[in-house]
Order: sequence, then structure tokens, then C-alpha cells
Amino acid sequence: MAERVTEIYSLLVPLVDGRLIIPRACVAEVVGFQTPSEMTGAPPWYIGTVPWNGKAVPLVSFEGACGQMIPPASGRTRVVILHCLGTRVDGGNFAIVSQGFPQLVRVSNDVVRPDNSRVFPDRAPVICQVRMVNETPLVPDLERLEEMIAEETSISQ
Repeated sequence: MAERVTEIYSLLVPLVDGRLIIPRACVAEVVGFQTPSEMTGAPPWYIGTVPWNGKAVPLVSFEGACGQMIPPASGRTRVVILHCLGTRVDGGNFAIVSQGFPQLVRVSNDVVRPDNSRVFPDRAPVICQVRMVNETPLVPDLERLEEMIAEETSISQ
């Protein structure tokens, strides 16, 4: 009989006004920020591509994808390389900009509760918000982000 998972290692990824919580299994690597190659004709949230493991990985601003202002890069800015959940993004990876160093946390039913204090637009790449001790991180819709990237990549090429 399979063992029931009671904890999930996750990363709290800093944004300008909050954090994302992403399962560690979805994260390939966290690297230093490097100036991306721009995508001609792409929307502002699709910042461009960054080199990683010999390939060009799409880089997006989560804030921008949610319709907010895109924060400028700073000395603390990092790039979180994610594994794609689907097959629509060439190369199998994409990246989001982190406004600081992500923090590794263990998540269990004991520390996470739903937080319905905010409502998100239907097409926003957000599944929900949760409450963890003193935090209210967003759970990103990584499949929606992949869909957004795939749509823009096919238009921009």
C-alpha cells in the first residue's frame, strides 16, 4: 500500500506585494537574474528568454501576468526555473522572476488553510490564496502560465 504524503516541500517565492507558494517538485533550479533576450511583439509580462542548460527558457513576470506593474530587477532578483506540467512550451521549462531569495518550507494540513479574502479574475494565473501562520501566499496556476507563454510564443515567432 502506498504511503500517504503528509508534507510537501515547497518554495515561498517573493513578489513585490506577497509571495507565491510552489511545490519543490515543480522547481528545476533557482539562478541569479540575467538580462533576458527580448521577445519581439510579446506583451510586457513576457519579459523574454534566459539561457539555462543550453536552451532559451521563457521568462515571465508573475505580477505582470496578473495585470500589475512589472517590478524592475535589483541585486536581490532571482529567476526560478520551473518544470512544465504540460507539453505546450518548447524545451519543457519556463521561468518566473523572484523579487528575492525563495524560502524552502514544509507544508502540511496543520499549517495551511484556505483564505478566501480575495477574488481573482477568471483568466488570472492564480488558483487561490492560502493562509500559513502569518503568511497569505498565492498558489499560482502554472498550467495557465504555460498556456499564456505558449500562446504568445506562437504569435511572436
